[in-house]
Amino acid sequence: MIKNEIALGIDIGGTNTAFGLVNSEGKCLFKKSVSTKSDEPAENLFYRIFEVINSKMDSEESLSGIGIGAPNANYYKGTIENPPNLKWEFVNVAETVSNFSSAPVFVTNDANAAALGEMKFGAARNMKNFIEITLGTGLGSGIIVNGELVYGHDGFAGEMGHTIIERNGRECGCGRKGCLETYVSATGIVRTYFYLLSKTMNKSSLKAKPRSEITAKDIYEAALKDDPVALESFDITAKYLGMACADAVGYFSPEAFILFGGLAGAGDLLTVPAKRYMEENIMNIFKGKVEIILSELNSGDAAILGAAALVFHNAGNKTTEAAVNI
Repeated sequence: MIKNEIALGIDIGGTNTAFGLVNSEGKCLFKKSVSTKSDEPAENLFYRIFEVINSKMDSEESLSGIGIGAPNANYYKGTIENPPNLKWEFVNVAETVSNFSSAPVFVTNDANAAALGEMKFGAARNMKNFIEITLGTGLGSGIIVNGELVYGHDGFAGEMGHTIIERNGRECGCGRKGCLETYVSATGIVRTYFYLLSKTMNKSSLKAKPRSEITAKDIYEAALKDDPVALESFDITAKYLGMACADAVGYFSPEAFILFGGLAGAGDLLTVPAKRYMEENIMNIFKGKVEIILSELNSGDAAILGAAALVFHNAGNKTTEAAVNI
Protein backbone atom coordinates (compact mmCIF):
# COMPACT_ATOMS: atom_id res chain seq x y z
CA MET A 1 0.00 0.00 0.00
CA ILE A 2 1.44 3.39 -0.91
CA LYS A 3 1.67 5.87 1.91
CA ASN A 4 -0.36 8.65 0.33
CA GLU A 5 -3.54 6.62 0.16
CA ILE A 6 -6.40 8.31 1.99
CA ALA A 7 -9.54 6.82 3.51
CA LEU A 8 -12.68 8.58 4.61
CA GLY A 9 -13.73 7.37 8.06
CA ILE A 10 -17.30 8.04 9.22
CA ASP A 11 -18.65 7.22 12.68
CA ILE A 12 -22.42 7.57 12.94
CA GLY A 13 -23.76 8.21 16.42
CA GLY A 14 -27.22 8.83 17.80
CA THR A 15 -26.58 12.55 18.27
CA ASN A 16 -23.48 13.40 16.25
CA THR A 17 -21.55 11.92 13.34
CA ALA A 18 -17.77 12.32 13.21
CA PHE A 19 -15.86 11.99 9.95
CA GLY A 20 -12.39 12.63 8.67
CA LEU A 21 -9.64 11.88 6.20
CA VAL A 22 -6.97 9.44 7.39
CA ASN A 23 -3.76 8.24 5.74
CA SER A 24 -2.45 4.68 5.93
CA GLU A 25 -0.12 5.58 8.80
CA GLY A 26 -3.04 6.61 11.00
CA LYS A 27 -2.66 10.36 10.74
CA CYS A 28 -5.96 12.20 10.78
CA LEU A 29 -5.55 14.84 8.07
CA PHE A 30 -8.91 16.45 8.61
CA LYS A 31 -11.89 15.85 10.86
CA LYS A 32 -15.27 17.34 11.57
CA SER A 33 -18.47 16.51 13.43
CA VAL A 34 -22.05 17.25 12.39
CA SER A 35 -25.45 16.54 13.89
CA THR A 36 -26.75 13.16 12.73
CA LYS A 37 -30.40 14.29 12.54
CA SER A 38 -31.76 10.76 12.17
CA ASP A 39 -35.28 12.17 12.01
CA GLU A 40 -34.31 13.12 8.45
CA PRO A 41 -33.47 10.64 5.64
CA ALA A 42 -29.96 9.17 5.88
CA GLU A 43 -29.20 10.61 2.45
CA ASN A 44 -29.34 14.10 3.99
CA LEU A 45 -26.54 13.20 6.40
CA PHE A 46 -24.27 11.92 3.64
CA TYR A 47 -25.05 14.97 1.51
CA ARG A 48 -23.76 17.20 4.31
CA ILE A 49 -20.67 15.01 4.84
CA PHE A 50 -19.65 14.92 1.19
CA GLU A 51 -20.33 18.62 0.76
CA VAL A 52 -17.49 19.13 3.27
CA ILE A 53 -15.23 16.32 2.03
CA ASN A 54 -15.43 17.36 -1.62
CA SER A 55 -14.20 20.80 -0.65
CA LYS A 56 -11.19 19.27 1.11
CA MET A 57 -9.98 16.93 -1.64
CA ASP A 58 -8.48 17.69 -5.03
CA SER A 59 -10.10 14.71 -6.73
CA GLU A 60 -12.19 11.70 -5.81
CA GLU A 61 -9.60 9.35 -7.33
CA SER A 62 -7.30 9.94 -4.34
CA LEU A 63 -9.89 8.43 -2.01
CA SER A 64 -9.05 4.75 -1.42
CA GLY A 65 -12.36 3.91 0.16
CA ILE A 66 -15.01 4.88 2.68
CA GLY A 67 -15.27 3.14 6.04
CA ILE A 68 -18.42 3.59 8.10
CA GLY A 69 -18.95 2.59 11.72
CA ALA A 70 -22.55 2.61 12.91
CA PRO A 71 -24.85 0.76 15.32
CA ASN A 72 -26.35 -2.44 13.88
CA ALA A 73 -24.30 -2.09 10.70
CA ASN A 74 -24.12 -5.23 8.56
CA TYR A 75 -20.67 -5.78 7.05
CA TYR A 76 -21.92 -8.28 4.47
CA LYS A 77 -24.83 -6.23 3.15
CA GLY A 78 -23.54 -2.67 3.56
CA THR A 79 -26.66 -1.79 5.53
CA ILE A 80 -27.78 -0.37 8.88
CA GLU A 81 -30.68 -2.37 10.30
CA ASN A 82 -32.97 -1.23 13.15
CA PRO A 83 -30.25 0.74 14.94
CA PRO A 84 -30.71 1.78 18.58
CA ASN A 85 -30.63 5.54 19.19
CA LEU A 86 -31.32 6.24 15.50
CA LYS A 87 -34.75 6.75 13.96
CA TRP A 88 -33.85 4.96 10.74
CA GLU A 89 -35.28 1.45 10.44
CA PHE A 90 -33.23 0.27 7.47
CA VAL A 91 -30.63 2.10 5.40
CA ASN A 92 -28.77 0.68 2.42
CA VAL A 93 -25.65 2.66 3.22
CA ALA A 94 -23.56 1.44 0.29
CA GLU A 95 -26.27 2.36 -2.21
CA THR A 96 -26.89 5.73 -0.59
CA VAL A 97 -23.21 6.67 -0.50
CA SER A 98 -22.84 5.67 -4.16
CA ASN A 99 -24.84 8.81 -4.97
CA PHE A 100 -21.92 10.87 -3.70
CA SER A 101 -18.79 8.81 -4.41
CA SER A 102 -17.63 5.90 -6.56
CA ALA A 103 -15.10 4.76 -3.93
CA PRO A 104 -15.67 1.32 -2.37
CA VAL A 105 -17.75 1.38 0.82
CA PHE A 106 -17.15 -0.77 3.90
CA VAL A 107 -19.61 -0.86 6.77
CA THR A 108 -19.46 -2.39 10.25
CA ASN A 109 -20.56 -1.60 13.79
CA ASP A 110 -18.62 0.85 15.90
CA ALA A 111 -17.03 -1.76 18.20
CA ASN A 112 -15.76 -3.78 15.24
CA ALA A 113 -14.33 -0.60 13.74
CA ALA A 114 -12.59 0.13 17.04
CA ALA A 115 -11.01 -3.33 16.97
CA LEU A 116 -9.67 -2.80 13.46
CA GLY A 117 -8.39 0.62 14.46
CA GLU A 118 -6.62 -0.94 17.43
CA MET A 119 -5.00 -3.58 15.23
CA LYS A 120 -3.90 -1.08 12.60
CA PHE A 121 -2.93 1.91 14.74
CA GLY A 122 -3.17 1.03 18.46
CA ALA A 123 -2.30 -1.41 21.22
CA ALA A 124 -2.94 -4.49 19.03
CA ARG A 125 -0.50 -3.63 16.25
CA ASN A 126 1.38 -6.88 16.86
CA MET A 127 -1.64 -9.04 17.69
CA LYS A 128 -3.82 -11.27 15.55
CA ASN A 129 -6.07 -12.63 18.33
CA PHE A 130 -7.68 -10.18 20.73
CA ILE A 131 -11.02 -8.77 21.82
CA GLU A 132 -11.73 -5.05 21.87
CA ILE A 133 -14.30 -4.06 24.51
CA THR A 134 -15.86 -0.63 24.25
CA LEU A 135 -17.19 0.69 27.54
CA GLY A 136 -19.58 3.57 27.09
CA THR A 137 -23.29 3.86 27.77
CA GLY A 138 -23.36 0.17 26.88
CA LEU A 139 -20.75 -2.50 26.16
CA GLY A 140 -19.66 -3.31 22.63
CA SER A 141 -17.05 -5.75 21.41
CA GLY A 142 -15.02 -6.53 18.33
CA ILE A 143 -13.48 -10.01 18.17
CA ILE A 144 -10.35 -10.57 16.10
CA VAL A 145 -9.34 -14.17 15.33
CA ASN A 146 -6.31 -14.90 13.16
CA GLY A 147 -6.19 -11.27 12.09
CA GLU A 148 -9.82 -11.09 10.92
CA LEU A 149 -13.00 -9.84 12.52
CA VAL A 150 -15.58 -12.41 13.54
CA TYR A 151 -18.84 -11.53 11.78
CA GLY A 152 -20.75 -14.82 11.87
CA HIS A 153 -23.10 -15.99 9.15
CA ASP A 154 -25.33 -12.89 9.24
CA GLY A 155 -22.83 -10.11 9.93
CA PHE A 156 -23.90 -9.45 13.53
CA ALA A 157 -21.58 -11.70 15.59
CA GLY A 158 -19.55 -10.40 18.50
CA GLU A 159 -22.23 -9.03 20.85
CA MET A 160 -20.38 -9.73 24.09
CA GLY A 161 -22.40 -7.02 25.83
CA HIS A 162 -25.53 -9.09 25.35
CA THR A 163 -24.28 -12.33 26.79
CA ILE A 164 -26.07 -13.22 30.02
CA ILE A 165 -23.87 -12.72 33.08
CA GLU A 166 -26.65 -12.87 35.68
CA ARG A 167 -29.69 -15.06 35.04
CA ASN A 168 -32.93 -13.10 35.52
CA GLY A 169 -30.83 -10.07 36.38
CA ARG A 170 -31.19 -6.45 35.39
CA GLU A 171 -33.47 -5.50 32.53
CA CYS A 172 -31.58 -4.61 29.38
CA GLY A 173 -32.54 -2.35 26.52
CA CYS A 174 -32.37 -5.36 24.19
CA GLY A 175 -35.42 -6.82 25.95
CA ARG A 176 -33.63 -9.54 27.92
CA LYS A 177 -32.43 -9.69 31.52
CA GLY A 178 -28.96 -9.96 32.99
CA CYS A 179 -26.90 -8.83 29.99
CA LEU A 180 -23.26 -8.00 30.66
CA GLU A 181 -23.68 -4.37 29.62
CA THR A 182 -26.24 -3.78 32.36
CA TYR A 183 -23.43 -4.41 34.86
CA VAL A 184 -20.28 -3.40 32.97
CA SER A 185 -20.78 0.02 31.36
CA ALA A 186 -21.09 3.64 32.44
CA THR A 187 -24.80 3.15 33.11
CA GLY A 188 -24.17 -0.25 34.70
CA ILE A 189 -21.79 1.03 37.35
CA VAL A 190 -24.24 3.80 38.25
CA ARG A 191 -26.95 1.17 38.76
CA THR A 192 -24.56 -0.82 40.93
CA TYR A 193 -23.71 2.25 42.99
CA PHE A 194 -27.39 3.03 43.65
CA TYR A 195 -28.04 -0.60 44.62
CA LEU A 196 -25.15 -0.62 47.09
CA LEU A 197 -26.13 2.75 48.51
CA SER A 198 -29.59 1.40 49.31
CA LYS A 199 -28.12 -1.67 51.07
CA THR A 200 -25.15 -0.29 52.96
CA MET A 201 -24.72 1.74 56.13
CA ASN A 202 -21.48 3.20 54.78
CA LYS A 203 -21.52 6.89 54.09
CA SER A 204 -20.75 7.98 50.55
CA SER A 205 -19.43 11.36 49.50
CA LEU A 206 -22.05 11.35 46.73
CA LYS A 207 -25.00 10.62 48.99
CA ALA A 208 -26.18 14.24 49.07
CA LYS A 209 -26.00 14.63 45.29
CA PRO A 210 -29.29 14.19 43.38
CA ARG A 211 -29.45 10.71 41.85
CA SER A 212 -30.27 12.06 38.42
CA GLU A 213 -26.95 13.93 38.40
CA ILE A 214 -24.62 11.09 39.45
CA THR A 215 -22.44 9.74 36.64
CA ALA A 216 -19.80 7.07 36.23
CA LYS A 217 -17.20 9.85 36.33
CA ASP A 218 -18.50 10.96 39.73
CA ILE A 219 -18.17 7.41 41.03
CA TYR A 220 -14.64 7.20 39.65
CA GLU A 221 -13.62 10.46 41.33
CA ALA A 222 -15.21 9.32 44.59
CA ALA A 223 -13.33 6.01 44.39
CA LEU A 224 -10.05 7.89 44.02
CA LYS A 225 -10.87 9.49 47.38
CA ASP A 226 -11.46 6.06 48.95
CA ASP A 227 -15.25 6.36 49.03
CA PRO A 228 -16.23 2.83 50.18
CA VAL A 229 -19.42 2.59 48.11
CA ALA A 230 -17.68 3.82 44.98
CA LEU A 231 -14.78 1.40 45.51
CA GLU A 232 -17.17 -1.51 45.95
CA SER A 233 -19.03 -0.44 42.81
CA PHE A 234 -15.80 -0.72 40.83
CA ASP A 235 -14.97 -4.07 42.40
CA ILE A 236 -18.35 -5.53 41.43
CA THR A 237 -18.07 -4.10 37.91
CA ALA A 238 -14.59 -5.59 37.56
CA LYS A 239 -15.83 -8.95 38.86
CA TYR A 240 -18.50 -9.22 36.18
CA LEU A 241 -16.03 -8.09 33.52
CA GLY A 242 -13.40 -10.58 34.65
CA MET A 243 -15.89 -13.45 34.72
CA ALA A 244 -17.14 -12.60 31.24
CA CYS A 245 -13.57 -12.40 29.94
CA ALA A 246 -12.78 -15.80 31.46
CA ASP A 247 -15.70 -17.31 29.52
CA ALA A 248 -14.68 -15.57 26.29
CA VAL A 249 -11.14 -16.96 26.63
CA GLY A 250 -12.59 -20.46 26.47
CA TYR A 251 -14.14 -19.68 23.09
CA PHE A 252 -11.44 -17.59 21.43
CA SER A 253 -8.13 -17.87 23.34
CA PRO A 254 -7.22 -14.22 22.76
CA GLU A 255 -3.86 -12.72 23.60
CA ALA A 256 -5.54 -9.77 25.26
CA PHE A 257 -8.73 -7.90 26.02
CA ILE A 258 -8.31 -4.24 25.12
CA LEU A 259 -10.59 -1.77 26.89
CA PHE A 260 -11.70 1.43 25.19
CA GLY A 261 -14.22 4.13 26.05
CA GLY A 262 -15.22 6.36 28.92
CA LEU A 263 -15.31 3.76 31.69
CA ALA A 264 -11.93 2.40 30.58
CA GLY A 265 -10.54 5.75 31.69
CA ALA A 266 -10.71 4.41 35.24
CA GLY A 267 -7.52 2.50 34.41
CA ASP A 268 -6.15 0.35 37.24
CA LEU A 269 -9.35 0.75 39.26
CA LEU A 270 -10.95 -1.49 36.65
CA THR A 271 -8.19 -3.45 34.92
CA VAL A 272 -6.34 -4.74 37.99
CA PRO A 273 -9.33 -6.35 39.74
CA ALA A 274 -10.81 -7.48 36.40
CA LYS A 275 -7.56 -9.33 35.65
CA ARG A 276 -7.66 -10.94 39.09
CA TYR A 277 -11.25 -12.11 38.70
CA MET A 278 -10.51 -13.41 35.20
CA GLU A 279 -7.61 -15.48 36.51
CA GLU A 280 -9.78 -16.85 39.32
CA ASN A 281 -12.40 -18.05 36.84
CA ILE A 282 -10.32 -19.07 33.84
CA MET A 283 -9.45 -22.63 32.80
CA ASN A 284 -6.04 -23.74 34.04
CA ILE A 285 -4.59 -24.10 30.54
CA PHE A 286 -5.17 -20.38 29.94
CA LYS A 287 -3.93 -19.00 33.26
CA GLY A 288 -1.30 -16.33 32.95
CA LYS A 289 -1.62 -16.12 29.17
CA VAL A 290 -4.19 -13.36 28.67
CA GLU A 291 -3.87 -9.65 29.47
CA ILE A 292 -6.46 -6.95 30.12
CA ILE A 293 -5.01 -3.68 28.85
CA LEU A 294 -6.10 -0.22 27.78
CA SER A 295 -6.51 1.07 24.24
CA GLU A 296 -3.73 3.16 22.75
CA LEU A 297 -6.00 4.95 20.30
CA ASN A 298 -6.30 8.69 20.73
CA SER A 299 -9.80 9.08 22.14
CA GLY A 300 -10.47 12.20 20.08
CA ASP A 301 -9.72 10.48 16.77
CA ALA A 302 -10.48 6.85 17.66
CA ALA A 303 -13.90 6.55 16.02
CA ILE A 304 -12.65 8.05 12.76
CA LEU A 305 -9.45 5.97 12.81
CA GLY A 306 -11.47 2.80 13.39
CA ALA A 307 -13.78 3.48 10.47
CA ALA A 308 -10.83 4.34 8.23
CA ALA A 309 -9.00 1.17 9.31
CA LEU A 310 -11.89 -0.78 7.80
CA VAL A 311 -10.79 0.52 4.40
CA PHE A 312 -7.09 -0.19 4.88
CA HIS A 313 -7.78 -3.66 6.30
CA ASN A 314 -9.78 -4.63 3.23
CA ALA A 315 -7.48 -2.94 0.71
CA GLY A 316 -6.37 -5.31 -2.02
CA ASN A 317 -9.04 -7.88 -1.27
CA LYS A 318 -10.94 -7.85 -4.54
CA THR A 319 -13.32 -10.64 -3.62
CA THR A 320 -14.62 -9.49 -0.24
CA GLU A 321 -18.40 -9.37 -0.06
CA ALA A 322 -18.16 -6.13 1.93
CA ALA A 323 -16.35 -4.15 -0.74
CA VAL A 324 -19.49 -2.60 -2.13
CA ASN A 325 -18.62 -0.51 -5.16
CA ILE A 326 -21.79 0.35 -7.00
